[in-house]
Amino acid sequence: MRPILILQHEDLQGPDFLQQCLGDEGLETLVLRPDQGDRIPGELRDFAGVAVLGSDHSVHDKLSWIGAERVLLQQALAHEVPVLAHCFGAQQLALVAGAQVSRNAWPNVGWSRVWVTPEGRRLFCGAQELQVFNWHYDTFEIPRGARRLLFGAHCLNKAFALGPHLGFQCHLEASEAGLRRWCEAGRAEVEGLRGPAVQRWGDMLRDLPARTMQLQRMARAVYHQWAWQLQGPPRRRVPAGAGA
Repeated sequence: MRPILILQHEDLQGPDFLQQCLGDEGLETLVLRPDQGDRIPGELRDFAGVAVLGSDHSVHDKLSWIGAERVLLQQALAHEVPVLAHCFGAQQLALVAGAQVSRNAWPNVGWSRVWVTPEGRRLFCGAQELQVFNWHYDTFEIPRGARRLLFGAHCLNKAFALGPHLGFQCHLEASEAGLRRWCEAGRAEVEGLRGPAVQRWGDMLRDLPARTMQLQRMARAVYHQWAWQLQGPPRRRVPAGAGA
């Protein structure tokens, strides 16, 4: 099978758990850093799907790689190459699909409870609510023809599905170690923020192993279902020492 293209934009927002899950599904990945000068492919014929990660930039920033990335996502929508988008990536996907991206009423940083819509419960193993990790200032509208999957108290639109494409305003892709590094590096930023959707820095790290494990259980289910549609069911790798 052709590989999955992963577009990463920040050192602290890597593919981490996402890449692990795709590998467990027997899928190869290619990680590019457009923000560091990696050339974005002009077409998608060499890739089975595209995953787009977060960024400290706004989708409205006038940077050449941001525009080039949207051109690629336009191709993905036109040719139904499945997209799996997180935070900034989901905002890019929403823009390409004709929806608006604007400033949220307040920063949304830290762990928060979100609710699963009836349309999203199959994707999230029947769960009605989740604890997710957030770090964003902007928010997207739900594109026309898409279905809202998650919603929050301080940010209405937390996830959507549009055909084979999934967009998440929250971060499902991070590992425990990755979240710890991110929180440590962003301590000054967090302590300077105010608002009902900003968690205190110490609370962000409290019970991190348990919170991350719970989040990853749901993320793995989501990534498995997204991978299932890539040119038929992917072949699962058999762990070493496992029986036939």
